[in-house]
Amino acid sequence: MSDWFMNMIVLWTFILLGLMFIGGFFMFRKFLKRMPKEDGKSILDWQEYYINKALPLWKDEQRQLLNELVEPVPELFRDVAKEKIAGKISEIALNEQATTLTLDTIIRGYILATPKKDHRFLIKKLKQKDIDLTPYEHLLDRQSKARSKRELQEAVERKQSS
Repeated sequence: MSDWFMNMIVLWTFILLGLMFIGGFFMFRKFLKRMPKEDGKSILDWQEYYINKALPLWKDEQRQLLNELVEPVPELFRDVAKEKIAGKISEIALNEQATTLTLDTIIRGYILATPKKDHRFLIKKLKQKDIDLTPYEHLLDRQSKARSKRELQEAVERKQSS
């Protein structure tokens, strides 16, 4: 009986240590993003600056589109992803001295703010929204684009063979 109990304690110890390492990893990443760079502002400070500065450019329809674009992101990380994407869109708009946010600006910011490993989901979401990706091919990861095309061709072939 005590052998079983000791094994459970050891197992529980490893589970807790694993969870603490995972939590610590994400906290450390957040800490690094909050660290000031050479200009005295952190990545998150600049992101917040761009969002606040471009806030008058954001209309309800652009906010709605942003919410739709981040739907594939798990709910736990959705707010962080939305802020990162909104920050990149706002940065592009301010650098180009735009008076309004266009679909082109939103799509470019969305692509640039999304990690390359997630471009497959990004492409899928943009195709669902019937957005032509041709003008943005230079921004997309070639590997995920080829994988997405291959998956699309396989789906078409399966549908045709049925």
